[in-house]
Amino acid sequence: MRATVINIEDAVVSYREDIALRGVSLKVESGEFVGIVGPNGAGKTTLLTIVNGLGKLLSGRVWVLGNYLTPSNSHSLRKKVGYVPQVENIDPRMPMNVREVVMIGRYGLLGLFRKPGKHDWEIVDEMLELVGMTHLARRPIGHLSGGEQQRVAIARCLAQEPELFLLDEPTASLDWKAQTEILELVKRIHGSRRLTTLFVTHDLNALPVACDRVVLMKDGLIWSEGSPDKLLTDDNLSQLYDMPVSAVKRRRRETILV
Repeated sequence: MRATVINIEDAVVSYREDIALRGVSLKVESGEFVGIVGPNGAGKTTLLTIVNGLGKLLSGRVWVLGNYLTPSNSHSLRKKVGYVPQVENIDPRMPMNVREVVMIGRYGLLGLFRKPGKHDWEIVDEMLELVGMTHLARRPIGHLSGGEQQRVAIARCLAQEPELFLLDEPTASLDWKAQTEILELVKRIHGSRRLTTLFVTHDLNALPVACDRVVLMKDGLIWSEGSPDKLLTDDNLSQLYDMPVSAVKRRRRETILV
C-alpha cells in the first residue's frame, strides 16, 4: 500500500473578492501521476500553490509528505517540492547561461551564502543531460527557444532533488513539436526518478498519457476525478468546458488529425 504524500482537506482560498478554492479535498499517493484539468480560472494553479506552501488558506488543512503544513514549516518543506511554471519570457540580455540557471535550483538546499561545490555542479550537469541540454550548457538562457527554456526550467527544478514534481501548464505557448517533446520528457522523468507528479493543464492536447488519474476542476471545485479513459468522455468535457458535445467531438477529431 502506497503512502499518502498530499492530503488536502476542505481547502478554501480567496483572492480579495474572488474565491479560488471552495472547500477542495484531495489525496495523492506516493508515485502517482495526477493530471489536473479544467478551464482557466478553475483553481488549478491555486491547488498547486497550497501544496507548495505558498497559498494562504482561509480554512481547511493541508498535509505534504506527512507534515501538517503551517507558516513556520512551509519553507523547509518547499525544499522537497519541485515546481515548473509556464514558459517565461526571458530577456535575451540576461547575463546567465543555461548551467548557471539550473544551479539556481540548488540554492534552496545550499542557503544563500554558501557557494556551490563540486557535488552541486555534478548534480546540475546530471540534470542537464537528463533533459537533453548538455550541448547548450554555456548558451545564454535568453537565446533559447521556448521548448529549450522549458527543458532548462525542468532541469532547474530537478536540481533541487525534489520528492514532489509540480508542473503548471508547462507546455502552454509551445508549438506542437515542442509540446510533444516536453510531455515525453515529463513522462520519462516521472518514471525514472520515481516522483509523485501533479500536472496542471487547461488543454487536453497537453495532458500526458502517463497520468494514472485525472482531477477535473471547475469554479474552484473538484468536479470529478478518476481514470482518464472513464472520465474524459465527450459528455463530461462538454459540461466541464461549457461547450456543445458536437464542438468537443470536432475538437477531438482535429487533435487526432494533428
